[in-house]
Order: sequence, then C-alpha cells, then structure tokens
Amino acid sequence: MIHNTYDISVEGSVNNPTLTTYIIDSSESFIINERPMIIICPGGGYCHVSDREGEMLALQFLSAGYHTAVLRYSVSPANYPTQLLELAKSVALIREHAKEWHIIPDKIFIQGSSAGGHLAASYGCFWKRDFIVQQTLKTDTDPELLRPNGLILSYPVITSGEHAHRGSFVELLGDRYQELVDEMSLEFKVNLDTPKTFLWHTFEDDTVPVENTMLFMQALKAKSIPFECHIYPKGVHGLSLGNELTLSPNKSELQLEIGTWIELAKTFVKNF
Repeated sequence: MIHNTYDISVEGSVNNPTLTTYIIDSSESFIINERPMIIICPGGGYCHVSDREGEMLALQFLSAGYHTAVLRYSVSPANYPTQLLELAKSVALIREHAKEWHIIPDKIFIQGSSAGGHLAASYGCFWKRDFIVQQTLKTDTDPELLRPNGLILSYPVITSGEHAHRGSFVELLGDRYQELVDEMSLEFKVNLDTPKTFLWHTFEDDTVPVENTMLFMQALKAKSIPFECHIYPKGVHGLSLGNELTLSPNKSELQLEIGTWIELAKTFVKNF
C-alpha cells in the first residue's frame, strides 16, 4: 500500500493541511490493477475536521477495492477559497500520479460529509473557474486535470438560505460573509460541468436540514445531471457510518439502518 501524507498547503492555509493516501499495491496476482480513487472531505462546520468522517470511511471504500485519500483541509480562521484550492491541489496531485498509482483517471470521486459535503459540492460546481485553474495549474496545463468525475455527499451543507447551517457559512466566509453568502448557496451554482452525484440524508436531521440535499438534487435534475439520492427516516446529524466504529462519546449517532449508504455508494462507484 502507498500510505503517505502529502503537504497540500496553498496561500492562506493554516494548521498544515494534508492529503493522506491509501493506495492498493499493483500486482500481477490481480486481474484488476487500475482502480477508482475517492477523495474524502470530513465535516466539522469549517471550524474543525471530524475524525469520525475521515479514515473510517476511507477504509470502507478501500475494502471494496478502491483507492482512497483523506483531505484534512484548513478550517477557520482560514476562509474561502482556501479549502477549495487545497482540494483542487489534491485532485491535481492525484491525477498527475494516476499512472504511477494505478488510478483510473476518469474515475476520481469527491466524497464529503456535512461541511465537507459543502466543500465537495462547491468543487463540483466551481472546479473550472478561472481563479482555481490559474492558482492550481501551470498556464499551459489542461484544466481537465482538475475535473471531478463524481460526487458522494453525506448530509451535505448546501444552501445559505432558509434552511442553512448558518455556522458553516460564518466560519467559511469570515469577514466576507455579507459579500459571499449568496454566492455559496450551491443550489444556484449547479452547471453542466457538475458531475453525477450520490446523496444521502436523514429526515430527522435538525442541524443540517434534509432540504439541503433536496435542493441540490432538484438543481441537478434541472440540468439533467444524473443523481442517486437516499433519505432515511431516522437519525441525527453527523451519523458517518451509523455504527459503533464511528460513534462519538455522546453515543447519539448509533443508527444501524443508515449503514446501507456506504454499500450503495460503493455500487454507485462500481457502476460509474
């Protein structure tokens, strides 16, 4: 396994952001050698990076035979677009090493939970914007190097409107909150370069309301972008895998029936 940690700092980064890879070794013993890659963006309201939504998810996807990487991105006091540029740098690094690491270059997925879901979805909407391309790539490099091929969003923060998780936007935008809060409402930013998406949420989530997922789903439909969406009836915010492996000390995230999402997401990647 190529299990390394890479510095992913950009201008404005804080707390040494990193990308940690979990890359399955190639071998003549395997029929399959080239594999999809899933970059995981944990949640944390843009004020911390949740350990419960990082490596444990990476290991689940790894068990399905997929390469994975966990991005520990900058959080407050780092503000937008620092996190987006760190994710872009991660995608560029992975695609530059795709042949060496036996990654299928057109099967690079971004998974995100909660605020990490906002980061992943933001990247899915904004990856081709000039400021991201110019600050991430050399001028003569094809912008397609930065393209995400698919999104996997777990109870994502999407809207800055009525159903917003307001704290995420306050931490993300800092002093530029009033200037940028509407810009970061992603149900209005889906475009034809936004990739096919897998989403899941719970009806009972009262931290990031289920309307966030529904608004993004509707925006994808309006642009004829394929999606798969699962809404579970019960469960608090931040469930991760919903089992003992990702249970926090307050023990509120035990919701075993939502554990089916990870298997459905694995199938989403397999059938891509």
